[in-house]
Amino acid sequence: MFSSFAEKEPNMDKSNAYLLWFEQLERKDVDIVGGKSSSLGEMTSKTDVPVPYGFATTAHAYRYFIDQTGLREKMRSILAELTDVENSELLSSVCVRLRGAIMEQEMPQDLQDAIRRAYEELAHKMNEDEPYVAVRSSATAEDLPDASFAGQQDTYLNVHGADQVIRKVKECYASCFTDRAVYYREKQGYDHLSLALSAVVQMMVFSKAAGVMFTVNVANGDDKNIMIEGAYGLGEYVVGGIVTPDSYVVSKDEMKLISVSVNEQDKMLIRKPGGDTMEVPVPEADRRKQTLTNAQILELAGYAKKIEAHYGCYMDMEWGIDERDGKIWILQARPETVWSRRNKEKKNEEEQTAGSMEGAKVLLKGLPASPGQGYGKAHVIRDPKDIDEFKDGEILVTEMTAPDWVPAMKKAQAIVTDSGGMTCHASIVSRELGIPCIVGTKSRGEAATEVLKGGEEITVDASNGVVFAGNLQVKKAEAAAAPAQAAAVVETFPVTGTKIYMNLGDPSLADKYASLPCDGIGLMREEFIWTTYIHEHPLYLLKTGHPEKVVEALAEGFRKVAQAMAPRPVTLRFSDFKSSEYRDLKGGEEFEPHEPSALLGWRGASRYYDPKYTAAFRLEVQAVRKVREEYGLKNLNVMIPFCRTVDECAKVVSIMEEEGLHRGPDFKVWLMAEIPANIILADKFNQYVDGYSIGSNDLTMLTLGCDRDNDVISHLFDERNLAVRRAVRHLIEVAHRDGKTVSLCGQAASVYPEFAEFLVESGIDSMSVNPDAVKFTKKMVAQVEQRIILDKLTGRGRNKNDEELAW
Repeated sequence: MFSSFAEKEPNMDKSNAYLLWFEQLERKDVDIVGGKSSSLGEMTSKTDVPVPYGFATTAHAYRYFIDQTGLREKMRSILAELTDVENSELLSSVCVRLRGAIMEQEMPQDLQDAIRRAYEELAHKMNEDEPYVAVRSSATAEDLPDASFAGQQDTYLNVHGADQVIRKVKECYASCFTDRAVYYREKQGYDHLSLALSAVVQMMVFSKAAGVMFTVNVANGDDKNIMIEGAYGLGEYVVGGIVTPDSYVVSKDEMKLISVSVNEQDKMLIRKPGGDTMEVPVPEADRRKQTLTNAQILELAGYAKKIEAHYGCYMDMEWGIDERDGKIWILQARPETVWSRRNKEKKNEEEQTAGSMEGAKVLLKGLPASPGQGYGKAHVIRDPKDIDEFKDGEILVTEMTAPDWVPAMKKAQAIVTDSGGMTCHASIVSRELGIPCIVGTKSRGEAATEVLKGGEEITVDASNGVVFAGNLQVKKAEAAAAPAQAAAVVETFPVTGTKIYMNLGDPSLADKYASLPCDGIGLMREEFIWTTYIHEHPLYLLKTGHPEKVVEALAEGFRKVAQAMAPRPVTLRFSDFKSSEYRDLKGGEEFEPHEPSALLGWRGASRYYDPKYTAAFRLEVQAVRKVREEYGLKNLNVMIPFCRTVDECAKVVSIMEEEGLHRGPDFKVWLMAEIPANIILADKFNQYVDGYSIGSNDLTMLTLGCDRDNDVISHLFDERNLAVRRAVRHLIEVAHRDGKTVSLCGQAASVYPEFAEFLVESGIDSMSVNPDAVKFTKKMVAQVEQRIILDKLTGRGRNKNDEELAW
């Protein structure tokens, strides 16, 4: 059977084969065929566990395809344009082009021939002319104990015929570059071009029932039992969270069924006669019946125990029962990624938090998918198009998440879903991110999206699967116990001459991020307080006689941040809504113009002195004064955004002085340097401000005349452009001549190490980055500073571009 491509010999060179049969593979072959393929091979060649037969294309085949077609350099060029992975439009544009580039290329003929021959040999073994197969992707960094890619690549079912198999293999290659896969790898620090992909081609199991099983309780780390989840039809509805499966628990020691939880299932996914899949209702008589017989449960548990014993670690498996003969198949097995990484540490959160839960109002219950507790305001999202509305620190409440939701999930204090089991998308990703998560609330009583109301304050106890009303501050006991553990491992950071500040929008996150090694807040965005707490237009509140709402809400938000960061400085940027955004606040329609280009319209400083708006701006100034004088938090400073002329700057500073805010040793006024005029006239602006914060996004866009959100020309947007670097260097030189400081807020410094090096060499005083980049930027800047000092001591010098940068 093996003669057509790779002989089954002990000393064969697997790394140069285009494809390998399962029995030729072992788990050590993960670099050759990825985690999924190597695991299927390991079970086939080393155990008696039933695995559907098949073969896998190799990483060599993938790289051969990429290199022979000239794709590598093209992919590198496209990936270089991904300057901000959090920009969903940019991410989508880059990924669409990457996948398109792959699909446009013809697979080399010898690789096509190898796949065709293997499919024909598989057909011969199965005694079928053109059997249905499943084509699954297996990335070389996937399914490892420290890197769960959680379904980042694609799977194709019911593939029929050699031509379709070849096409689906290529589609697997392209699926390396879905939005979710690229986003995940960026966040995990994986190199996109180092990764390679194997395509698994195996006989199709037409499941009448399917599911997953674990050899560890993925909610709390208990490894005494085997957990099995099952539902009618194909397994995609289980792992996709479309249905809430039955749950069975089997004791490992006694191999005895100790728990059965049957959930009503009203729909399932089945194979149509032609090979396609379709959703059908579960027969009424079966909806409340146990999906598996007790004998089938114990047979599955036996396979799970064998697989764990063979691998020597906790395992996560998928299984199916073929409708044709009732045979149980193990479709996939991989190391469980969360509790394996935690090294079987036991948590005692239930004991620590029991007292604080006593007497609390229970709102609903569900499956405890990812342990921990979270408190915040519920944000109910029923339509994926509303994902972008989700804010940091909220509780995400939805029917079920999907891979494209990951950016929103990362912002959540906790996640609660209507449906799903322990292996649905919400469960897997939440455990990977360490976010408390409860799934399947609908199966336990009522759906979360119906019970919980948007803006309602709730506490999610995901260790026990319960949602409570209000703030129970369930982490107090945990926090009290933390110092002893924290003392064992203390992360240290170098002192840098360049200050590293942090950007912050949500005041409620100030306490959470206060422990980061930052030198203060370089950019506090005021807009979050308006959209989350005030909701009403300031002129509308003035008109209705409630200006105090503005002052009190703003002052409270400013206080939280200034208090958490004290004595480190906090620089507040005054409101920088555009007219279209102000219009969305209650009452805003009456006061806001309809502008053809709100981005370049009535925003920032131009509002503050305008007679139509100045009364509203004075409320912001009063809130700042309240925090500084009534609360005594003198570390709060301010920044003026989008200031077009020197005269505007003078007028704004004058209004602040009229309201009692005077520049001095303990009160600094900064200017956002985001318009070329700020750079060209820096010597004039210097008399009114104490320093500048370069808004690299707007400055790049306005310097290059390039809308970075326009896909057609977004490839031109680059902070490293010589025009932008000249502007930055000029501002630093002119500001320093008059004793003013210069910072840069934005991610360019952490995305491009060479840009950070340029900033340090140019003498920038500080950089302000998002919380997730503080540690990295701190260490990177320290290395740059050390290198510059060494170069000066040795006389080497590195400012090779000084002449080019001179203006």
